[in-house]
Amino acid sequence: MENPEGLLNSNLPKNIGKPATRALIQAGLVQLEQLATVTEADLLKLHGVGPKAVRLLKQALEDEGLSFVNQI
Repeated sequence: MENPEGLLNSNLPKNIGKPATRALIQAGLVQLEQLATVTEADLLKLHGVGPKAVRLLKQALEDEGLSFVNQI
């Protein structure tokens, strides 16, 4: 059975919501490690990604010893 979200090799948290998941996939961000290359503000610009999703992603990154890029 095919994964409906196209996330067979993804390690994104499942609890961020489908709109946020779709937005991240469309932006080519399917691995937590990739999220460490963007800022929180960049993610919030994506349609479907809100403060709750960013908070959950931030926690998932921290759990892996990673973080978003700092804004200047």
